[in-house]
Amino acid sequence: MSSPHSSASKDRDTATPPACKLCLEYVPLKHMTTISQCQCVFCNLCLKQYIELLIKEGLQTGISCPDSACPKQGQLLENEIESLVAVDVMKRYKRLQFEREVLLDPCRTWCPSSSCQAVCQLQEAELPMPQLVQCPLCSLRFCSACHADWHTGQTCQGSLPIVTPHPVKNSVNSRSKEDETSIKCCPRCGIFIERDEGCAQMLCKNCKHAFCWYCLESLDDDFLLIHYDKGACQNKLGHSRAAVIWHRTQVVGIFAGFGLLLLVASPFLLLATPFVLCYKCRCGHEDDDPLPS
Repeated sequence: MSSPHSSASKDRDTATPPACKLCLEYVPLKHMTTISQCQCVFCNLCLKQYIELLIKEGLQTGISCPDSACPKQGQLLENEIESLVAVDVMKRYKRLQFEREVLLDPCRTWCPSSSCQAVCQLQEAELPMPQLVQCPLCSLRFCSACHADWHTGQTCQGSLPIVTPHPVKNSVNSRSKEDETSIKCCPRCGIFIERDEGCAQMLCKNCKHAFCWYCLESLDDDFLLIHYDKGACQNKLGHSRAAVIWHRTQVVGIFAGFGLLLLVASPFLLLATPFVLCYKCRCGHEDDDPLPS
């Protein structure tokens, strides 16, 4: 006779594995991951895609359990993430986490120079008040409150402009460099956004806010991209003049097409309105008729 212990062990081995909460498929246990903080179970493929999507979009917090109804709202540990994603994705995750740590640390701040972005230390004793900060890398002197150039005796403007570094004397290359950081915060929701390549017109995937990568000015209402015709961002869109003209022609054509379609369809809509109203009235009267006895 088999012992009770061996029978129970056999039942566990032959038991149906739990279904993944994302794809609802039954996957062998060796291809499943259990989140330690909440014990929710997902297949490795779904969990990997979920993690990579959040990291790609520039997560602002930790990676939580994909189950929105998770009672414990567990978060994935760093070793759990590292076991599922590629090395380059993990490097980006750690960089985003470091960006978030600096952002939340009252004693640290980023150098506002777009070509520097070094981490600067603040004086803890002077935190309640704006203080002079000098970047240890590019020697830029700026205000800790508004990140503008240091303004002795002046009130902070409250904005966070992206400033260019002061030219360094006796430098080999005297031209101002356009090499800026590849990660910035959305000016509306604050989520981190990475720009690998492409034009300077950015669209935040989190809040759908359109803005200029260089000056962070809103482009929500600038369908024709007039912003890049003058000012500090002139000709910095990243496309040729012909491409910009073609884009504007398309936008104008789309609006003109909708207007023409509405103009042509208006007489037909006016003619059809009485028939629609009569049909609705007739249906209403039929519904009010008593049931036959």
